[in-house]
Amino acid sequence: ALGTMAIGEGGGELAKQLLGKTYDVNMPGVIAVYLTGSPVPGVGPQDVALAIIKEVFNNGYVKNKVMEFVGPGIKNLSADFRIGVDVMTTETTCLSSIWATDEKIREFYAIHGREGDYSELTPAENAWYDGAIEIDLSEIRPMIALPFHPSCAYTIDEVNANLLDLLDETEKRAKVSFGDKVQFSLKSKVIDGKLYVDQGVIAGCAGGGFENICAAADILKGKDTGNGKFLLNVYPASMPVYMELMKNGAFASLVDAGAIIKTAFCGPCFGAGDTPANGALSIRHSTRNFPNREGSKIQNGQLSSVALMDARSIAATAANKGFLTAATEFDTEFSGKKYFFDKTIYEKRVYDSKGVAHPEVEIQFGPNIKDWPEMSALTDDLLLKVVSEIHDPVTTTDELIPSGETSSFRSNPLGLAEFTLSRKDPAYVGKAKAVRDRTAEVTEEVNKTAQILESAKPEFAGRVQKAGLGSTIFAVKPGDGSAREQAASCQKVLGGWANIANEYATKRYRSNLINWGMLPFLYKDGDKNLPFANGDYVFIPDVKKMVEEKLASVKAYAVKADGTVTEFELSTGELTDDERKIILAGCLINFYRN
Repeated sequence: ALGTMAIGEGGGELAKQLLGKTYDVNMPGVIAVYLTGSPVPGVGPQDVALAIIKEVFNNGYVKNKVMEFVGPGIKNLSADFRIGVDVMTTETTCLSSIWATDEKIREFYAIHGREGDYSELTPAENAWYDGAIEIDLSEIRPMIALPFHPSCAYTIDEVNANLLDLLDETEKRAKVSFGDKVQFSLKSKVIDGKLYVDQGVIAGCAGGGFENICAAADILKGKDTGNGKFLLNVYPASMPVYMELMKNGAFASLVDAGAIIKTAFCGPCFGAGDTPANGALSIRHSTRNFPNREGSKIQNGQLSSVALMDARSIAATAANKGFLTAATEFDTEFSGKKYFFDKTIYEKRVYDSKGVAHPEVEIQFGPNIKDWPEMSALTDDLLLKVVSEIHDPVTTTDELIPSGETSSFRSNPLGLAEFTLSRKDPAYVGKAKAVRDRTAEVTEEVNKTAQILESAKPEFAGRVQKAGLGSTIFAVKPGDGSAREQAASCQKVLGGWANIANEYATKRYRSNLINWGMLPFLYKDGDKNLPFANGDYVFIPDVKKMVEEKLASVKAYAVKADGTVTEFELSTGELTDDERKIILAGCLINFYRN
């Protein structure tokens, strides 16, 4: 929103930049997001963002494209408001987003002592786009994204008018994801025909902005949150924002109303703070409401859930003692407090080397910082054991490798890998390690698989047992959400050699797989009648040849324990020459070492 363009990527892509390599992507499509009108009082950036996500996520309209925000409505949005929308565009699966800039952005730079960095950005005359989204901001109403995805969005009025029906739909979605592992109910939250929530949180890069918290304070001024179960916690986005909210009285209004003010911290967004009670429903102005992201652990029989809302409607709900309420129901006089940035807060705390390196200073490594295990190059043939099968419509990176409790293992590859799929499929790690370590049981399975396959296909005699042995998972659409490369690297250090999917949710997750030497296989015939199941083996002959010779696809053979062999086709989609070299080398580390 400030005239910059950022692309979410995993650590492998960032490592290339540190080594001075180029970042190469095919020219992305560009979608114009044409804004008109002005938001009505009580509607905030999260409402606009959720309305967009609802319309474009499921149909893939902006997937791996750039969203370009243009139109006369932009001038009616402050810099803070634009940032609040922009930080949520990742949830559409777009590649990036960028905004036209104007005097309000110049003012934002000036407040931060950087007016000289401002430049005006507007579409060129007769600019052409690959598609367009038109939004009349005056028509947007307070929104709520029900569990367990930002795209499960409705207006709050719509939810209140069709409460039991929509909650029933949510419970059915939960059944798809969790089966009978836990009992999940939201209809139990309905009291006298109204939805009661247990917790409200305004936090992080999406919700903790200065204007969001000021607006929440304006709504709650002179009111109170009650002394029931409902609890409201507020986390500013930064210490300068924290300081200004103390100075201008916003914090006083919030504390007087019963809110708890906490330090600048992203924790609630990824389950490292304010984990709701088991079975609780939390409304949050944060970025994601994926299953278990808020910190509950399904492997312990625990499940709570998050609904995404704007800070204004969270405050209105708090003023209504925890009953779901749209901010537009309150006739609030918004104060429009002005932000003043105090740069000395950072000067007192953040070390500045003035651009001078100090090579004599020794880097200190803690005992939990470990080297990467050795990874082998791609073999001529692959034998993969399917060790997890996921049929959810979308699988997030949070489900592949949880955030929160894993943070202390981020520099310990093997330690971190122990958490892989722990919230989704707790049996995965043990199964993958057994394949990686070629246990006696796995060796017996491989021998049996070789006998079955060689009996059905004599031309493979001697090749199966010589093939590279690894594991794979199947997921319908993996990789939604954050760009964390650990979602792929943890599979690799556990012996993973591939993913098999109907499609990949984002470019960044697919890039992570490739950078860790894992084949991003595509299976085109859906997930209803897979030729393999969890526990089966898949033999892929000539996989190295497919990569080297840029073949469109490869024949694979699913082998079941009952002796059934099924031939099917796998492809990888388009691969660049460098991506092929990385996969052949076994991972990006090997590629650069070579």
